Amino acid sequence: MLFNSFSFGLFLPITLLLYWAVGFKRIKAQNLILLAASYFFYGLWDWRFLFLIVASSLVDYFAALAIKGSESFSRKKIFLYSSIIWNLGVLFLFKYYNFFIDEFALLFNMQQGEYAFSTLNLILPVGLSFYTFQTMSYTIDVYKNRVSPTNNLLNFLCFVGFFPQLVAGPIEKASDLLPQFSKKRSFDTDQVKEGLRQILWGLFKKMVIADNAAYVVNMVYASPEDYGSLSLLYASILFFFQIYGDFSGYSDIAIGTAKLFGFKLSKNFNIPYLAQSVTEFWQRWHITLTRWFTDYVYFPIIQKNLRSNTRRNIAVYLTMGLIGLWHGADWTFVIFGLFQGFLIVLERTPLTKNRKSSLFHKALMPNFMVPILGFIFIIVSSILFRSQNIEEVWLMFKRISSFIPSENIGPLINKRFLVFVFIMMASEIYTRYKDFPLTKLDSYFNRPTRWIIYYILIFLIFRYAGPKEDFIYFQF
Repeated sequence: MLFNSFSFGLFLPITLLLYWAVGFKRIKAQNLILLAASYFFYGLWDWRFLFLIVASSLVDYFAALAIKGSESFSRKKIFLYSSIIWNLGVLFLFKYYNFFIDEFALLFNMQQGEYAFSTLNLILPVGLSFYTFQTMSYTIDVYKNRVSPTNNLLNFLCFVGFFPQLVAGPIEKASDLLPQFSKKRSFDTDQVKEGLRQILWGLFKKMVIADNAAYVVNMVYASPEDYGSLSLLYASILFFFQIYGDFSGYSDIAIGTAKLFGFKLSKNFNIPYLAQSVTEFWQRWHITLTRWFTDYVYFPIIQKNLRSNTRRNIAVYLTMGLIGLWHGADWTFVIFGLFQGFLIVLERTPLTKNRKSSLFHKALMPNFMVPILGFIFIIVSSILFRSQNIEEVWLMFKRISSFIPSENIGPLINKRFLVFVFIMMASEIYTRYKDFPLTKLDSYFNRPTRWIIYYILIFLIFRYAGPKEDFIYFQF
């Protein structure tokens, strides 16, 4: 069930009506409705994978209780490692097994014959990477005494399966989201208004920006050998706006939907195109994933020697490489992550032993170089992320660097669409200190003006929505 589908338009109000009809004092009843709605929402993708999400929830629920109840340090470790092995094992089986088997067979020339390895015909469960990381971080935090394990199984099942953020995040920490299922949630008119506004803004970014950009990007990347350098550059830049509109749009809809039920989810994007460095970009893009890898990969590596630049650099490469691999089982994603790591290390490396400034320090770099480097960063990252394989990556770079004429670039450029992109960017930059552009419109505009804004956005969504596309991050 897609957020931008007619079925979700029916599902959401029915769930809301049942949820608030039971009364805010009946927390257990509200949670039961949320859990049933979440499993129904997820089961529509493929009901068989409901068993997997329930199994993962139960494993980590009981592992956390066992960790807390164990007096022996070694027993705590056993339960922790059992949880981690289960989570990573499931993730590896469904997402990475075929990739590593293919690469192993290729390395040792074992694709055919009696020693050949066979791959598995498995479907990647929607949202597996997201809820696996969420439950795994829970047991790690319990082990490190950052949170206390819950004895309420219903609340924990809701924490894992909460449908607004189940299939594509934000990836929530137990300390932030889990306690909210134990508190009374009263119907707050202002919060509901904010939720609806954020959903509207998210739909605009997804349906008007991302889906229209996808039409051009898919066409160019389907046959890059037919397009010249400028066309390939334009499609790669457009992919950045496609994935931003797609994923940040999803996050806005998820956060807005959670507000309708009285919940607060973490902010996942903070205008990444304003970033002045790659490090800052990752502090603004997919914030909850960056936070997860920082807390559970980067810091554990460097904690024994915080002053070692070598150790910090290794931690950066490993963290970013894993972030790349998290996005998909392909060398393009691994190289994408390592490329990000290389740039971050370059930013942090002092020019000399006596100077703290790096190559990209503001004092050493002219202002006009910032957008140029940002442009190059977006182009290279987009090509690595969007290409289907390494061969396509090389083809893209080769054709771009060859300055092949682009006679067919005209039909790719839609001036009206570029106006929509400008509206999105201008709105977010102007309201950059708010959660999203439509936040608290009651404080700034009278009712007629507010409704004019709403009607304009609704009109743009219905009139200029692009061909319907699945959310990109559902595949991760």
